[in-house]
Amino acid sequence: MAILRRFFTVLTAPWRAWRRAARRLYRWRMAIKQFLTEEPEEHPLGEALDEAIQNPKSLLPHVVALRRHLLRAVGVFFVTTLAAFFVTPRFLDFLARPIGGLGGLQAIEVTESVGVFMRAALLLGFALSLPYWYLELFLFIAPGLRPRARRLGLVGFPLVLLFFLAGMAFAYFLMLPTALPFLLNFMGIHTVPRPDSYIRFVTSLLFWTGLSFEFPLVIYLLASFGLVRAEALRKHWREAVVAIAVLAAVITPTVDPVNMLLVMAPLTGLYFLGVILAQLAERRRKASSEV
Repeated sequence: MAILRRFFTVLTAPWRAWRRAARRLYRWRMAIKQFLTEEPEEHPLGEALDEAIQNPKSLLPHVVALRRHLLRAVGVFFVTTLAAFFVTPRFLDFLARPIGGLGGLQAIEVTESVGVFMRAALLLGFALSLPYWYLELFLFIAPGLRPRARRLGLVGFPLVLLFFLAGMAFAYFLMLPTALPFLLNFMGIHTVPRPDSYIRFVTSLLFWTGLSFEFPLVIYLLASFGLVRAEALRKHWREAVVAIAVLAAVITPTVDPVNMLLVMAPLTGLYFLGVILAQLAERRRKASSEV
């Protein structure tokens, strides 16, 4: 009997495995359906703030949930950074092409090359993990969003990486070729850049320009949720330009005005692009509410 039971167990193993997989897929399907269709509980912002002030312990579950999401995102960032180690040498060579390759750099410190390698690997790891960071933050705020906002938020999942890469490409192919000849031969003095200073300059420029390219997407999502209005953005465009100038001065790797303008110009253009996208989002919200 034991042999027959074992034979029957082996014979029916594929069927049982398929049944477990079907049940799991069904549970996932129902969970996704509930996630996309479930209406959140109505809590006016004023009442929610009053409750949080009167009972701070009510925020504890949200803080715990946020910590859980951030820990998972940091874990993925750690994994993607480790994976980036395998392609970092090629990435460094790619970053050094505007000055003739890595041979155009000259190190003067023993640990300089190690620091350069780690900085490049961190940038690659962050770029690879950026969509997952967005997903975790979206899952944290999703319970408070309406079904339409949740579906719209999921659309932004692949766009986050595309916008970030577009910003990095803009900095590499348009900003660097303009800035480097001016910086390396200013006043007729030829400069032999160090790996640390050059890679720090390039990675900072790529990182902040990539993040700035996320601005139109953020504005579009906020306008779609009804948190930002295009009219307010158009009305305060002068203040926005001043803020962009301050931000460009902060994130510019050097102190010269040329690089500040190189950073400020695309940020200003992205702001006005965000105004246009906010207007499109408002029209879409009005059309969907009238249906």
